[in-house]
Amino acid sequence: MTDEFEHRHGYPAGINEVRPAGRADQVVARTLAQFHVVPADLLTFYDNVGDLTWEDVGNGHFVDSAADVHVRFRQYGTVDVTTDPTVTGLVFGSNGGGLSYVANHDGVIYRTRTASLDEPDLDRVADDLGQFLELLEQSLTRFAGSGDPGCL
Repeated sequence: MTDEFEHRHGYPAGINEVRPAGRADQVVARTLAQFHVVPADLLTFYDNVGDLTWEDVGNGHFVDSAADVHVRFRQYGTVDVTTDPTVTGLVFGSNGGGLSYVANHDGVIYRTRTASLDEPDLDRVADDLGQFLELLEQSLTRFAGSGDPGCL
């Protein structure tokens, strides 16, 4: 994808990588676990992956590091996922176009409809992190083949 990128778009490719988790990432993930707001599969992800950055797939796709998620959680708390105030989610990434990805405690993944996290409108995009990562992979494959990142 990066070999053709500059020729196709007229500027060099950005960062496109999945960074393995280091010890510091794993420690922060365990700290997040203590707040009981992170789904188990996201904690498992952070035990293995530090972050995911695909700057050049559409507007970009980002799964933030556990440290970034922790800082955001400490500053802003969780996001209301439904009208039930007991159902909240944790912002863990974005699509680079201003929309955020949110995981509720049960692992369901949502995407905001707007850039605002104040009373956000959310669309359910995946039943769990595994399905969400499969959708990301499909976006990457589609983008590499046609330049169209799809709708995630």
